Amino acid sequence: MKRILTIQDISCVGKCSLTAALPILSAMGTETVILPTAVLSSHSAFSDYTFCDLTAQLRPITEQWKAEGITFDAIYTGYLGSVKQVSIVEEIIAQFRTPETCVFVDPVLGDFGHLYHGFSRDFPKHMQRLCQGADVIVPNMTEAACLLGIPYLEEGYDAAVIEDMLRRLSKLGARSVVLTGVSLSPDEVGFMGYDADTDHVFSHFHKRFEGPFHGTGDVFASTCVGALLRGAALEEATALAADFTLESIRLTALAPDRRWYGIHYESAFPFLMERLQDKSLPLV
Repeated sequence: MKRILTIQDISCVGKCSLTAALPILSAMGTETVILPTAVLSSHSAFSDYTFCDLTAQLRPITEQWKAEGITFDAIYTGYLGSVKQVSIVEEIIAQFRTPETCVFVDPVLGDFGHLYHGFSRDFPKHMQRLCQGADVIVPNMTEAACLLGIPYLEEGYDAAVIEDMLRRLSKLGARSVVLTGVSLSPDEVGFMGYDADTDHVFSHFHKRFEGPFHGTGDVFASTCVGALLRGAALEEATALAADFTLESIRLTALAPDRRWYGIHYESAFPFLMERLQDKSLPLV
């Protein structure tokens, strides 16, 4: 069984970050080790929430793992709450990475054109460092603009502009880039990806549901890295992740009073399991 380390926060209410990553990766047959960066009473879109910073625990926990000889087939990072955490996570990746380790970075910075609460204007520069050594990065449109230091546009993107952004993002050092939340027409949304090794651009679009829907990025990223660990190629893994996220959104849209608590990926697990069987991605 493949083993993955995922480093991000726990939001006790509101299905995102580790409360999405852990069940999805486990359901996909991956031994999932968690390293929480913080514990929140709920996701940060709630009007108020508690926040417990776990920065001081990151090094002691991983030092104990190192002493035990624990290794990882993949390292997957999500929300990191400070510049100090970014630096520590860089150290952790350097300690546990082998030539076979997949480093998958979701450079969580913001959404809808704004940085998340608590991030300084220079925080994207530090996140750039984490992206430099990644095999795959999965920024949304806001995060891509922040990483590139360009203005965020709510609309007006075309395929050529997105392709240029993908290539520029790859020059940060990541082998592959998947840009999420891409919309080239009003009624569709999806992703576009770029593999620097082959200079190949790929995309996947589907029907847009009116949101917001919290946690979609975490569901997409977790499913994608889970599929990669099961032997899928990146284009196949991202298409599966997009379809599973869409099915989760579709089921959530049937219960609008529950949207605030995250999308209903649990109800979409039968869809995911069927797709995994169809794709002949065996448990490994």
